[in-house]
Amino acid sequence: MRVILIKYGELSTKKGNRNFFINTLYNNVKEKLSKYSVKIFKDRARMYIEFLDEDLEQIKKIIDKIFGIHMYHIALIVDTNIEKIKSGVLELLNLEDFKTFKVISKRSDKSFPIHSQELNHVLGSLVLKNMDNVKVDVHSPDIFLNVEVRENKSYIYLNSYKGLGGYPVGSQPRGMLMLSGGIDSPVAGYLAMKRGVLVDAVYFEAIPHTSLEAREKVIELSKKLAVYCSHINLHVVDFTPIQEAIYKNCRSDYCITIMRRMMYRIMEKLVKINNGYVIINGESIGQVASQTLTSMAVINEVTSVPVIRPVACLDKLEIISLAKKISTYETSILPYEDCCTVFVPKHPVINPKIEVASVEEEKFDYKKMINEAVTSINTIKIIDNDNSEFSELL
Repeated sequence: MRVILIKYGELSTKKGNRNFFINTLYNNVKEKLSKYSVKIFKDRARMYIEFLDEDLEQIKKIIDKIFGIHMYHIALIVDTNIEKIKSGVLELLNLEDFKTFKVISKRSDKSFPIHSQELNHVLGSLVLKNMDNVKVDVHSPDIFLNVEVRENKSYIYLNSYKGLGGYPVGSQPRGMLMLSGGIDSPVAGYLAMKRGVLVDAVYFEAIPHTSLEAREKVIELSKKLAVYCSHINLHVVDFTPIQEAIYKNCRSDYCITIMRRMMYRIMEKLVKINNGYVIINGESIGQVASQTLTSMAVINEVTSVPVIRPVACLDKLEIISLAKKISTYETSILPYEDCCTVFVPKHPVINPKIEVASVEEEKFDYKKMINEAVTSINTIKIIDNDNSEFSELL
């Protein structure tokens, strides 16, 4: 019988909270694999998934996108008995084509009469005796033969599959992601989820200045992020009246600064409405005028909610590389502009002053307009199975 043997990695460093993180991971794995005939078991060191052979490849694709998994293996289970272990080793190796190998034994069951180093020699000799033209190579073998001896059952495996690492989504409370149609913000959302944050997304649209295609682009980006969790709530904000008021009443070089300050005020309200704790965005230091440290300080001044910027210290090429890894890049570069790019002035201020921004934004009744924007929000529930459900924001 084979199982998927999951190793926790960073979760193992937790002490009193380890069970909470493991239980969160267990629930995430169980939900993700709910369509498959599996049995899932866990302890403080490992998680085990029994599966049907025909489902293995699909299950692997799902596990590859679950945060909190350091590594996993497809392992053969045998009774903790030296003869059963020997038979299992030969069963696995007879299916492989290799010239060199190395045995790595771990004996968690200290009542097992053969200690790890001796077991390495016993199994190495077994392989050399029963297989032609193979030899031991402890430095760079073709195959690593892993044997984990545990109480009652032992696990034998050859392969290692790298997981995403991080913490399971939901081990941290909710954060609200400012999701534009660009390259940076989806990567920021991905990195926040990797640290266990439960993410809701917020999209600011300014129809007719932005298009319905731009909205569909953001919905598609949300779907690509949803594969790393169970679902994402995408809150769509009608930003048109506010944006038009800014460009009608405020000096042009401060328009982007004031626009971002308005967005942050709306985000703060949405954080409170949705029981969130932080604002998350894709700002990268110095990338555009609104992302200089001076601009960030002026924009941040309007909210007391913590702002998390996961890509703040990455350069554009690093962000693009991550975007390609998580399959958001091709969607992000589609030529549909969001409200942050439609009205960019020729010479935006890069070192704005709080006093100037405050005076400029008092030229229109932004507080009333913000309240109207918040009360008219529509929420799209993006589910991992590519179905989208529209509902009013509660």
